Amino acid sequence: MTGGVVQQAAEALEWQARQCGSLGSPMYAGLLAALAGDVNAGGPTRAVFDEVVADDAAPPAALGLRLVGGLHRLVLDGEAPSLEEHYPSVGGRWDLAAALPAVLAVVDQHRDALRQALDRVPQTNEVGRSAALVGGLLRVADRFALPVRLIEIGASGGLNLRADHFRFSSPRGWWGPVDSPVVMDGAWAGLTPAVDAPLEVVERRGFDLAPLDPTRIDDRRTLEAYTWPDMTERLARLRAACEVAAEVPAVLERCSAADGLDGVELEQGTATVLWHSVTWMYVADDERERIDARVAELAQDAGPDRVLARVTLEPDGRADGPYPVLLTTWPFGEATVIGHAPAHGLPTTWTG
Repeated sequence: MTGGVVQQAAEALEWQARQCGSLGSPMYAGLLAALAGDVNAGGPTRAVFDEVVADDAAPPAALGLRLVGGLHRLVLDGEAPSLEEHYPSVGGRWDLAAALPAVLAVVDQHRDALRQALDRVPQTNEVGRSAALVGGLLRVADRFALPVRLIEIGASGGLNLRADHFRFSSPRGWWGPVDSPVVMDGAWAGLTPAVDAPLEVVERRGFDLAPLDPTRIDDRRTLEAYTWPDMTERLARLRAACEVAAEVPAVLERCSAADGLDGVELEQGTATVLWHSVTWMYVADDERERIDARVAELAQDAGPDRVLARVTLEPDGRADGPYPVLLTTWPFGEATVIGHAPAHGLPTTWTG
């Protein structure tokens, strides 16, 4: 790595540290900043990046999350026992000064495994973002009273394809199955979504370049690894959503978002709802254009009895949120910001 690339890698970790801090993870804020310092100092973290971060290219997206996700996976797999006393996700207590020497020793010992982790796009599958999804679905169901075909791009393990089986609360009460293991207290603020809408999801289909099966132990562990260790409520939600996934089937296809949408057609008597959350940043510009063009094609075929809708929770310039919840429906092609949510989805504040 040249000096410029070293600086880029360190800056990427420092940026991620700030984002994690603003999103409520003091553990990752401190750890990523310390790892950035280790890169600049020529320590074992820099050695992990050698031969992975190319001299002629910018570091891969979410470089910091790839690295700490790989570290967390080692802890969850029992491959880094020296870190267990420091990671809250396995019952430890985080203290940066006490943990850092052990972390750097693990980085040095497991260099090859962490290099492999840098090649993987983080698979967070954040369950909290389903709060925004369900609000959009309820708006569609309330307006058109049609069964819903739910399509997700960047679906990861498809946990949010089961969002109608989660339970959410607002100042005016609860919505969702009373026996759901996924319970989100304080999920909704502001205006209440159309909780009396006749929502029925008849198809659940997701596209991802590397889909995960939440019913498989190894894939569940991958999802857990990308959940921040000091945010144990998020981890508990994810594990509960995996229980729901074992009972509620969904089809996950290994393909790009654009290729997957090429095979989607509208169906009479249904509302086809395309959903994506904090996915757009990982999609190349040319594929974004293909996705938007395919949505435009499908929109031309939409009508009152064959509806198309798109619900998105994506950054609009502020990396730390809040992000707009945007709902567009066809026919008519009306685009409305119906709410806002932080990057992890909770709480979603409804505005329209």
